[in-house]
Amino acid sequence: MHEIREDGAAFVGYEYKELPAGGERASFCLDCYQNFGWILDERTSEYPHHGKGKWMLKRDRKIVNKVELTRLQRHFEACMAELEELEHSKTNRATITAVSVGLIGTAFLAGATFSATHEPPLIGLTVLLAIPGFLGWILPYFIYRAIVRRRTKVVNELMERKYDEIDEICEKGRRLLA
Repeated sequence: MHEIREDGAAFVGYEYKELPAGGERASFCLDCYQNFGWILDERTSEYPHHGKGKWMLKRDRKIVNKVELTRLQRHFEACMAELEELEHSKTNRATITAVSVGLIGTAFLAGATFSATHEPPLIGLTVLLAIPGFLGWILPYFIYRAIVRRRTKVVNELMERKYDEIDEICEKGRRLLA
């Protein structure tokens, strides 16, 4: 297993991994990596200061079941990336829709401005174009909130399933370490 040095201490060769220490899921990640044989190297870790920092992890290079643990770890990392994508998807569509409605409103207001500055001014057309223009500037806020609220319900359910999948992966890793 490990060679014993002349002073009686066993030599352990480590492999290292660096993780960002900031972020809302950083502690969760650190807990999960322990299920794949990684431990926190206190000597080289930099703790978060204003969301920045890094954790250095280490594990025995001769760990049993290393290939399977590495496969499970990659699966875990893919799940974490999917969680990040799901989190961003809550607002992506809402932002695009709200900005689009705002731009359409701006186009209507530009038309209203041109019709108001026309010689002679076209008051009827100005009013006709200004109404959807102002609505195009007011509605994006409400549209954004409605889409985010609806999407959040769907995404939260998907994220819960992903967390369950991560739990299963970590349980498999923990069993391999035992």
